Amino acid sequence: MKRFPAAAALLAAVLLLAGCSASGSSNDAGSSVSNPGTGAVTGDGTTKDSGVVGAPQAGDAAGSVTSGSAAGSTSEVATGQRDVIMTGSMSITAKDPIKATQDAVTITEQAGGRIDSRTENPATENQQASATLTLRIPSGALDRTVTDLKKLGTVNFVSLNASDITQQTQDLDARITALKTSVDRLLTLMQQATTTTDLIAIEGTLSQRQADLESLQSQRNFLSDQVDFSTITLSLYSTGTVAPGAPGDFWTAIGAGWAALVGALGAALVGIGYALPWIALVGVLALIVILIVRMSRRKGKAA
Repeated sequence: MKRFPAAAALLAAVLLLAGCSASGSSNDAGSSVSNPGTGAVTGDGTTKDSGVVGAPQAGDAAGSVTSGSAAGSTSEVATGQRDVIMTGSMSITAKDPIKATQDAVTITEQAGGRIDSRTENPATENQQASATLTLRIPSGALDRTVTDLKKLGTVNFVSLNASDITQQTQDLDARITALKTSVDRLLTLMQQATTTTDLIAIEGTLSQRQADLESLQSQRNFLSDQVDFSTITLSLYSTGTVAPGAPGDFWTAIGAGWAALVGALGAALVGIGYALPWIALVGVLALIVILIVRMSRRKGKAA
């Protein structure tokens, strides 16, 4: 009988924890770093510990998140340590875009960056050579690398854009810290569970909380990569020279035009050759239909 009140209290704490978790999860998008105590995880941590003997007080739990995450993030903003994503595009005309592509790869790798995508289009009779690359350049080396890339040829344009995501990363950091605290306390409650019902309830809440934590950590890692490595789309074009094999004078152009005309007529004749059997079949069917109609009309007149 003495164990029943303790088990009931533990179960009530877990149920309160799950209820607060559902409420907090629905408000994740609107959560604020300046008030992490209102988040789902902080509220859960303080509620469920009230049913455990010797657990930290509610004020201690809220204080650990506020001072450890939000306050720390505020100090970072005050000192100018902001999270900024740099993106941009460059267009350069080079004598040999394919060679310039390899030079751009070398410049990027020497700066500590990487190539996320690379497309090369060699010169043909109908198009000039060109290339497109997506460069990931360390943010600290962006200016120097862009300067080096400009030396590949004639710069058509350079466009750089900055996106400040400091508030977003601060919010994620605060929620991740609070979720880690909540997971640790759920593990403690699991060790103290005395009934199967309590254990099942705690495990369900713990699984959901761990999934939320992994999702937030994945988002944070993605943003960190975007901040650490700027994304530049580089387009390389060849100079306005005549493509190899193209007509160079009037008479050559006439010859090329005549050859194109003959080729077009030949293609048309080939198409007609493919269509003739179908045309013949349709003609035979049409003739049969006409004969049937005429015969039916004659029978009608005779009657």
